[in-house]
Amino acid sequence: MDVKSYNNAFICNEARSVIRSHFFPNFKDGGNEFKNSFLLGIGGNVGDTKKRFELFLYKLKKDRRFFVKECSLILKNKAFGYTKQADFLNAVLLVKSSFYAADVLKIMQHYEKIFGRIRSFRNAPRTLDIDILYFDKKIRNSQRLILPHPGANDRLSVIIPIGSMKGI
Repeated sequence: MDVKSYNNAFICNEARSVIRSHFFPNFKDGGNEFKNSFLLGIGGNVGDTKKRFELFLYKLKKDRRFFVKECSLILKNKAFGYTKQADFLNAVLLVKSSFYAADVLKIMQHYEKIFGRIRSFRNAPRTLDIDILYFDKKIRNSQRLILPHPGANDRLSVIIPIGSMKGI
């Protein structure tokens, strides 16, 4: 892979870049009181996505139901599926909670609404998309939730951020 460094960002094959900020990447010890660990994939391409990621992270850290153990770097990459839209920013969070996957899904969908997410069509532009990528070692295939997340093992928008994490 051809990688170039430029002003706190790394360019990979010119199509993707890695962005670091005060909060991304980040690692914190603790959270042992929570029984479940899971990876959240976050993405967006409408408005100031980096700032929205930081605000979401702030709110999630303040939410006593969760412990944010680690944040990946932020990856800027091209949209897939519906490609006539702005580039996406993506990151991955390692989170702990005592909630089960279905409950976490409901809470994350509520966060998406708070941040203005509108589900207009598949792969549409979005303010904030929050996906449960992995939940402990659970496998689930229901109408509302599939674990691991389909494509989590194949998408560079997930693989590269996870590769930047040390707690995985």
